Amino acid sequence: QVQLVESGGGLVQAGGSLRLSCAASGRTFSSCAVAWFRQAPGKEREVVAIIDWSGGGTYYADSVKGRFTISRDNGKNAVYLQMNSLKPEDTAGYYCAAQHALVPSTSPLSYDYWGQGTWVTVSS
Repeated sequence: QVQLVESGGGLVQAGGSLRLSCAASGRTFSSCAVAWFRQAPGKEREVVAIIDWSGGGTYYADSVKGRFTISRDNGKNAVYLQMNSLKPEDTAGYYCAAQHALVPSTSPLSYDYWGQGTWVTVSS
């Protein structure tokens, strides 16, 4: 069993930065692929970034490429999402999710464990 807790959300002006953290508990976390998803009001949940269990493989949605960076520290059981050059359209609830998979999926249906989310608001 893996439990996830997100933190780091808040209000920021357009062009600013935030760093989200996902703290995990559970012995198997280091073998999990981890993704950040986001969901804005009235919209479907969408993948933002994924990192494989080793940290050597990453994926980014086109909308965040070049602005967001996902990383992990398995020694601390944590995954991070550094968000730079934020835009108002980045406003959403951000969720950390984990799955036991060698080839991570972009579908939220494939993830076994979820955090409660942290809200990010980007003002124009």
